Amino acid sequence: ENISDVSLNVTDCTQVVVPEEVFFTVAAAGILENLLVLIAVVRNKNLHLPMYFFICSLAVSDMLGSLYKTLENIFIILCKIGYLTPRGDFEKKLDDVMDSMFILSLLGSIFSLLAIAADRYITIFYALRYHNIMTLRRALVILAIIWMFCAGSSIAIALFSYEAATVIPFTILFPLMMFFILCLYVHMFLLARSHAKKIASLPTSTVHQRTNMKGAVTLTIFLGVFLCCWAPFVLHILLARFCPHNPYCACYMSIFHVNGTLIMCNAIIDPMIFAFRSPELRSTFKKMFCCAR
Repeated sequence: ENISDVSLNVTDCTQVVVPEEVFFTVAAAGILENLLVLIAVVRNKNLHLPMYFFICSLAVSDMLGSLYKTLENIFIILCKIGYLTPRGDFEKKLDDVMDSMFILSLLGSIFSLLAIAADRYITIFYALRYHNIMTLRRALVILAIIWMFCAGSSIAIALFSYEAATVIPFTILFPLMMFFILCLYVHMFLLARSHAKKIASLPTSTVHQRTNMKGAVTLTIFLGVFLCCWAPFVLHILLARFCPHNPYCACYMSIFHVNGTLIMCNAIIDPMIFAFRSPELRSTFKKMFCCAR
């Protein structure tokens, strides 16, 4: 609210407001779609694989992002009609909880994408030893460590969000992790062809290689969608912290609601990618809907 007031005072850019109905519709769609992914993986035993467990982790992160924006919108509505006061003690605690949920969603998405990237890397370059390296137990341990770290970090960052020493590492983490994943990608695709030639003499190697590269392409799509949907909001956080009074920064911050909507759109797009790129998951969805009918 303070940032919005500052923005109106230092820039001529009008605040872009997204209708509340759009917020709730997009958020509800994102939550339901990702919930369907979780149910599909739980019901189909053929999907009880490390790759799909990492995808479920990404789906949970998307659900948290949609839930965060939904609760935030409800909080704003209650403040407008007078049921809550913007600066009360209870409201500040509630705001900290929502901020923690937002950070948990962002960190969960980043580390889930990183886990999927590492899984694809092992699948492509260590195909013959994949099931020995990435066991189901190890995948669950990795996910437990990821979510414990994300939960602890989100609470710490939310409690000390007004300290520059907390904001700077958080904002640096986003481009750093994206750069690391990008390097993994470059290495993956540069060596993919040479690796394919080495195993070309093995039976069914071509089929496995095509499947593995398809998984790498799917991950590329995930990463591209994630950057398009989350980067504008992360940039908003940086500008709000370091140049709130600059007219150009304030002009960009006037589209805060649009950036928030993009986060929820990510939760809608990811399950569509799951269904479009995975025949097994698509088949499970069809069986679920047929049973429901």
